[in-house]
Amino acid sequence: QVRLAESGGGSVQSGGSLKLSCGISRDIDSSTCMGWFRQAPGKEREEVATTTSGGRTTYTDSVKGRFAISHDNAKNTFYLQMNSLKPEDTAMYYCAAEFHAVVVFAGCRTFSYWGQGTQVTVSS
Repeated sequence: QVRLAESGGGSVQSGGSLKLSCGISRDIDSSTCMGWFRQAPGKEREEVATTTSGGRTTYTDSVKGRFAISHDNAKNTFYLQMNSLKPEDTAMYYCAAEFHAVVVFAGCRTFSYWGQGTQVTVSS
């Protein structure tokens, strides 16, 4: 069973920064997709950013230029650096992973393993 554990959430004022971390209980390799999602109260879950071990990344439009996803294979950990935070970024943030070469090839559209979530609150 693969386990993911997020850390780094918290409360920050508008314009501030936070860095989320997600530790994985399995090696990151060429068949790994990694992603960050968020869900605000009353809203559907939203994909924020994805990446592969090869460095291919995607971002939802609302975070482009402000957020950056990265990974450290040696630590089996990936990150979400969030800068210039806005109140609308307030949500529960979840990390997710998938380990299948076909999923990587298809653009990381499905994820089987999820963390428990970490709350990010941005005040104005």
